[in-house]
Amino acid sequence: QVRLVESGGGFVQPGGSLRLSCAASGTIGGLYNMGWYRQAPGEQRELVATISADFITNYGDAVKGRFTASRDSGKDKVDLQMNSLRPEDTAVYYCLGTTGGAVYWGQGTQVTVSS
Repeated sequence: QVRLVESGGGFVQPGGSLRLSCAASGTIGGLYNMGWYRQAPGEQRELVATISADFITNYGDAVKGRFTASRDSGKDKVDLQMNSLRPEDTAVYYCLGTTGGAVYWGQGTQVTVSS
């Protein structure tokens, strides 16, 4: 059974930085895409960033230039470096992993940006 576990959420002031990590276990053959989505209260879940096994990245428009996704070669682990955080970045951040036709989600980690 594939399991994704996130870490690194928390509280930060506007302009600050946080780093999220997500590690997968129980995978067979590895996850092709890994990444992050987020969901704020009353909003739909939206793309933050994904990164493929061959390091192709895709970012949501709201985070381009501020957030960076990274992963180690051959490992089912993905990090998200978040800089210049804004109050509108406040949300629950969910780790995502895909392989073949299957999609796996983590439980989510809260990020709160407030003064």
